Amino acid sequence: MPGTTLDELTRRYLVPGTAQSPTFTEDTEWVPVIDGIDYFAQVSALLDRAGPGDSFFATGLQIESDMDLTGRAPGDEGYRPLTDLLAEKASAGVDVRILLTAAVFSGSVPGVKIGPFRANVFAALAFREHASLRGRVLLDWSGAGIGCHHQKMVVLHVGGELTAFVGGLDLSANRYDAEPHDRLSIGEERWGWHDGAVRLRGPAAARVWEVYRGRWLEAASLPSRDVWFPPARWEQMNPEPYLHDLPPAPDVPAYPSPGTSVQVLRSFRPWKIDQWFALYRRHWTVMPKHGVREVFHALAAAIRGAQHYIYLEDQYFYEAPGGRRAFRLYGLLRDAAARGVKVVLVCSGRKDPADGGVNKFRRRVTGDIQRGVIDQLDPADRGNVMMHRIEDLTVHTKLMLVDDVFAGVGSANFFSRSMRGTDSELSTVMVTTGDHVRELRVRLWAEHLRTPLTDELRPALEDIDLAIGIWHPHWLPPDSPAGSWRRPGYPAGFAPAERVLVPVGPWPEPSPRPLRRAADGAKKGAKAGVRKIQAGTNRSKPQ
Repeated sequence: MPGTTLDELTRRYLVPGTAQSPTFTEDTEWVPVIDGIDYFAQVSALLDRAGPGDSFFATGLQIESDMDLTGRAPGDEGYRPLTDLLAEKASAGVDVRILLTAAVFSGSVPGVKIGPFRANVFAALAFREHASLRGRVLLDWSGAGIGCHHQKMVVLHVGGELTAFVGGLDLSANRYDAEPHDRLSIGEERWGWHDGAVRLRGPAAARVWEVYRGRWLEAASLPSRDVWFPPARWEQMNPEPYLHDLPPAPDVPAYPSPGTSVQVLRSFRPWKIDQWFALYRRHWTVMPKHGVREVFHALAAAIRGAQHYIYLEDQYFYEAPGGRRAFRLYGLLRDAAARGVKVVLVCSGRKDPADGGVNKFRRRVTGDIQRGVIDQLDPADRGNVMMHRIEDLTVHTKLMLVDDVFAGVGSANFFSRSMRGTDSELSTVMVTTGDHVRELRVRLWAEHLRTPLTDELRPALEDIDLAIGIWHPHWLPPDSPAGSWRRPGYPAGFAPAERVLVPVGPWPEPSPRPLRRAADGAKKGAKAGVRKIQAGTNRSKPQ
């Protein structure tokens, strides 16, 4: 937005900062990291440098004790499981801490496969087999009874520099993927994993440290709970002795970042222990009595502020148990589309296998988007919304871009379960007068188009008026050549290796035929592209 000051952007797209959720202005580096291969490489490079007096903290929905950050599998030359790597670092004097998400019932009872909780119990046991890691690995079963700790963060203090990663990536082997997403498979079928995070340096990274510190202190003060191992063995989830304290964040100098404002945002329900069968509740001690919904308020502010486009990547775009209508964002998307904002929704063609059931999604708009956004729009405004699925890919990113000036990335899904804090979440947002958001958008859209990002193509992708036509042919400028973004060479430099974007609607009424023909062509192209890739790729099964 040429001529707009950082202060104006901050007021339009962000909520006012508070002591609990401050705004970091021009003092924090905010760098997106797209897909697991790059993410794990950055974490691994910092961890390799860590020595006495340094720190490594990690948490996620799941952490696999046997994963290798370089992508090697057991049996490969040089394979180094995370357990061995972290044990070596702890023995060398690195302060290693691991928080694993747990649940009292499904984490304790064999055969109850709800989420990764039982697997996390065995991961904790594997870490604790190393003497240097005992007392440094906690199973955290706090929070809402129907929810879980969904936050994903890695914090490293290495050589006096603090770096924090916030996003959607767990330390799990099947997240080790990148464009063109053809290295994994489900059985004999192609499958990929698209994900992202943000690397923070500066005072906002210290804020992430403090969020982790709060989680650690709360988990360390939980009452004792046991895990059952058949036939008749019970063990404590967190056997003593373990570290009960964690120091405050170190002093962090400003990381000069002209033209940017950054926030680190949380979602938490009010209760640290919310187990009705236990007949008591306990409030968190490190946050407000009524919990926090910072992610919800931040995304709501950005959607309200949108003037040109809203671009969303998410795994679901439908509700799940544990949400509440008051924390749904669909109505704000509807209002944005009604005022002419183009709304682009990009989601999975394949489910996360852990979700179970039929693995492929139907090629249609989700029911909650249909009912909450499209059906409530005037017919003339429904053409301002478009949803796409990506063939053979789990879109696990939780990402929102607005007007090339706002970006949000984190662990929070778009449904109200995350916004309410039933699942605890951590996200980060940024506004900028620079080109940070535009560069992220260009990179993502080129990846989804499966086209090389050449110097010839870049100007077309940077031109938002032309690039928005990727998602809907009716959004192209009137003077655009016929077939733009639908035929190689239009625009110049557009050379897709395959077609994986599948438009699924909504289609305008009363005459949807032209767009449906375009959709059919995209589907045929997607299938042909997938066959082409499968024929020439040696795929490995996910670990």
